[in-house]
Amino acid sequence: MINSVENFCIHCLLPLGSRPTRRTVNGEEHAFCCYGCCLAFQVRHGSREEPEAAWLLVRLGVGGFLSMNIMLFSLLLYSGTFEIADTEILPIIYWLLGIFATPVLVILGGPFIQESWEGALQGRLTSAVLISLGSGAAYGYSVLMLFTGGSHIYFDTATMVLVLFTLGRYLEAAGRAKAVRNLAPLLEAEGQWATVIEDGREKRSSVREIEIGVSVRVRPGERIPVDGIVMEGCSSTDESILTGESRPVRKLEGSTVLAGSINQEGSLLIKCGAVGTATRWGLLCDSVREALSQPSSIQRMADRVASGFVPVVLGVTALTVLYWQTQVPLNQAIINGLAVLVVACPCALGLAAPLATALGLGQFLQRGCLVRGGEVQETLALTRGIAFDKTGTLTEGATSLVNIESEEASQEEVLQRAASLEKYSEHALANGIVAAAKEQNLKEAHPERVQAVAGNGILGYIEGELTAVGRAEWMKEQDMVLPSSLAKSLRNFESSGQTVVCVGWSGKIHGLLLLDDLMLSGVPATVQTLRHLGMRTMLLTGDLPAVARRMAKSAGVEEWKASMSPEEKCSFLAEWEEQYGPAVMVGDGLNDGPVLAKAKVGIAVGAATDLARETADLVLPEGGLSLLPWVITLARAVRRTILTNLMWAFGYNLFAITLAVFGLLQPILAAGLMAGSSLIVVFNSLRLEKFPDLQIDLAPAKVKNASPLSPNLQKTPKFEDQ
Repeated sequence: MINSVENFCIHCLLPLGSRPTRRTVNGEEHAFCCYGCCLAFQVRHGSREEPEAAWLLVRLGVGGFLSMNIMLFSLLLYSGTFEIADTEILPIIYWLLGIFATPVLVILGGPFIQESWEGALQGRLTSAVLISLGSGAAYGYSVLMLFTGGSHIYFDTATMVLVLFTLGRYLEAAGRAKAVRNLAPLLEAEGQWATVIEDGREKRSSVREIEIGVSVRVRPGERIPVDGIVMEGCSSTDESILTGESRPVRKLEGSTVLAGSINQEGSLLIKCGAVGTATRWGLLCDSVREALSQPSSIQRMADRVASGFVPVVLGVTALTVLYWQTQVPLNQAIINGLAVLVVACPCALGLAAPLATALGLGQFLQRGCLVRGGEVQETLALTRGIAFDKTGTLTEGATSLVNIESEEASQEEVLQRAASLEKYSEHALANGIVAAAKEQNLKEAHPERVQAVAGNGILGYIEGELTAVGRAEWMKEQDMVLPSSLAKSLRNFESSGQTVVCVGWSGKIHGLLLLDDLMLSGVPATVQTLRHLGMRTMLLTGDLPAVARRMAKSAGVEEWKASMSPEEKCSFLAEWEEQYGPAVMVGDGLNDGPVLAKAKVGIAVGAATDLARETADLVLPEGGLSLLPWVITLARAVRRTILTNLMWAFGYNLFAITLAVFGLLQPILAAGLMAGSSLIVVFNSLRLEKFPDLQIDLAPAKVKNASPLSPNLQKTPKFEDQ
């Protein structure tokens, strides 16, 4: 017994049967009892691309049915089936063909004629002009023959040209719909509804009306509409739309949830922290719209060529007819001219760039990467240099205690005294020391008369003894003696660029705390993979030269420059790009904002500050630094696909026009070839939909240096590739 709405067609509500038709519409999968309901649902509820493809298929079915009947009778005429005895019925057959062809011209030719007229009113000649003139001329000439009693009827040419070009338009629309289908969930943030809890009662409300702090109930299977904190319940969420991570993420009370992710098995009560465009989902939506609305320079070039191509084709067509009318009968000269019109239609040229760009954008967004502007993919594909900021980009962005040297005291006592004082300090290094003491569960002392000395350290009395933590020079000013064994360790640590804090009491320095901003895992492999791709790697940092040298060596970065202000980084990148071409700047912190904005391509990593996110061209998801090689490889693949499409479209048109001018193509064959050209472009672009993860051999011997050493950059000392 059927007891679930899932067993009924979403459109007509009839039972689905044993083999339902399934189709994704607006990012959601639906089941239909038949393909007719599927088409009707797409027309009524689908996005712009889906109704367009569905309507084209419906028109193609009607026009194709009539055109097949026309072709059947035409083949009988061409084969001589109707002999002299049947001459009396030939006029009737001609009129029958005209009756069949007229609705085809209206149903299939109407949209082309309308597009041509609208373009002409705006002063533009589009590819629809060539299709309209080609099919219209064949139909008009055939109607003229009907009324004058002629025998040269070309209704088959007029209708099949329209059928084949409509087929090409359908393939284009289906390809665009498939490209946008993956982006659909990323375009729905502002149109979502949420279940809001007010005064203990639930009500449905648009996310536009929800305020921060409001409680929202999300049931299993629903998409989470807001960013917030789980107040009640436990579940798992699918965050693949935002991060590209396919594995469910466990959510408990106190966990952070992201708008756009899908709640799976449990009900959640969420306290709203951000709504609408303030959420990461909203940012993704904005980036999708912005990127799709701004064509790349290649796409603009193709559009200009296509618009200038039509007048040239019209001129070539006129010259073809004028030439051939002196060599063959007028009707054959017109047929040769029609072949030129039909085969020269730049459909594939207009489709070459937009479809590949949209599919590439979909791949970026499926991995949680925000892309701003249509130029980003193209520029990224052309870059051969990549510069990194250090703190928060290659490193964790927070200092950690990595070693303790002690003299006449235990390491635990050194750390305990230091942490007891540093908890009163606001210095960035203090957090690492206090955190290390907490990890070791050291008992906290209670210092008295604590005093922080800016830029030097902090001191106070612990158990009646003056205790100080800070720089070695300042400690000496506090009459703290540095033992010779610790002095040697201090010199070694400082020469390597690591941060050292001295800890002393009772007139003597008893310990050294070695602190460092630890490198993120996977950085050496990521850098080396970039070098395999021919990218020159650079480190631009405001830290001291010793720190920059050590970090560059550990990460495998080829060149580095230290003690740089944000303004100096901008100037350096501008100078570098003048000599070597576009460069990528990867940053994270607040001071990276101006540099990311000035670079040809600015990339911010997931934990970036708001300013860095706003000024970056591309934002990677949190922990997404390892995606950099994949991002660059995808951008190159998109550009390569666009160029391949354009080469095919240009080459095909030039070759086919030459054949048509010399009378070697019939209009029907030309239309078929033109549809095939669009099909090749569509299939070539759709390969991007299954773009694989980057697989590369990391053998050290195969690392490629992109170019000679840049001016003003320090060469990293010899090191073993990680």
